[in-house]
Amino acid sequence: MSQMNWPDIEAQLYLRTFRRIPLTITRGEGTRVWDDEGREYLDFVAGWAVNALGHCHPVLVEAIERQARTLIHTSNQFYTIPQLELAALLVQHSCLDRVFFCNSGVEAAEGAVKLARRFGKLHLNGAYEVITAGDSFHGRTLAMTAATAQEKYQQLYTPLPPGFVNVEWNNAQAIRDATVPHTCAVMLEPLQGEAGVRIPDSDYLRQVQEWCDQKGILLILDEVQTGIGRTGTLFGYEQAGVEPDILILAKGLASGVPIGAFLAKEHVSVFQPGDHGSTFGGNPLACAAAFAVVNHIIENNIPGHVQRIGTRFLDLLNELTREFPVAKEARGRGLLLALVLERDIADEITLSCLHHGLLINRVRPNAIRFMPPLITTDDDIDEAMSILRTVLASV
Repeated sequence: MSQMNWPDIEAQLYLRTFRRIPLTITRGEGTRVWDDEGREYLDFVAGWAVNALGHCHPVLVEAIERQARTLIHTSNQFYTIPQLELAALLVQHSCLDRVFFCNSGVEAAEGAVKLARRFGKLHLNGAYEVITAGDSFHGRTLAMTAATAQEKYQQLYTPLPPGFVNVEWNNAQAIRDATVPHTCAVMLEPLQGEAGVRIPDSDYLRQVQEWCDQKGILLILDEVQTGIGRTGTLFGYEQAGVEPDILILAKGLASGVPIGAFLAKEHVSVFQPGDHGSTFGGNPLACAAAFAVVNHIIENNIPGHVQRIGTRFLDLLNELTREFPVAKEARGRGLLLALVLERDIADEITLSCLHHGLLINRVRPNAIRFMPPLITTDDDIDEAMSILRTVLASV
């Protein structure tokens, strides 16, 4: 099988939806992956911030194996223990009160908006509109494409579903100005990962929450990318000093096993039986995997490790901006970081890093993003920096 030309097979069979780089990964362990020819790479993409504990972490593998021998799936017509154990863990360690499990981040975002609309219908005179921020990313379903305030995604699928208003990012006054009687919620990311890891002003989310509280509308925080320790606390909202009414999670929740979730405060939990559902959502296998991952992250204070090593990584990236003119700005929080470039050469740098054994993400034409596993070590950071220096010196 190693002699197969997998890119040619992909070109023949798969819908052309991904910008792939020329690498076929066949195995992973910790912060490393190997390709179909046995070459080793340091993985600072981690499944787009999904592999929180790296590849094939023993805690996760054992949980999957154990649950697979016991019960893989049954419908939500019945109670299952892994689902309720995971729900209890997330509620205990967050400011929210109830949870719903699905299969992905975009499903969680859809469910969060449905819950907000249901709340608006019951408690806000039928309000249904959700305000989102420019350059946001909330997923690729048709509704979440409307919520995602990026023209490059929206223009392909017009007319888009109504009910979303896009305003300027990091501008609380723009949210105030856009709030009308049929506004039911504001949906934001604590920091914008897909926009190149942009961090808002320190009081932005606090101002937005104060406005939402004043108007009686809901604050939804999309933490698909920032949640589960990625930014140095279990949830990104903790660093902003706010409490969302609805919280959206996915990506690192089960370190590679597909699962999403949205959590809500008690007064927002207006769903009744039949209002929402999922066939695969909250299945025992995914929930057992997620419980093992989140419990390990909490018990071992992985967010504290992320905070320390992320600060060091950002300091080293800042050194690159002083050393290489092409490196314009380093920014990020925890282990969600980006290096902004003076020119649109992110593709060139990404491929050059690949050649030297480092996997990074071209997030914008002029920005590269780093989302390594939360278990990344100082030695991993040093190795990545050595490769980056080599690559930047050659540009």
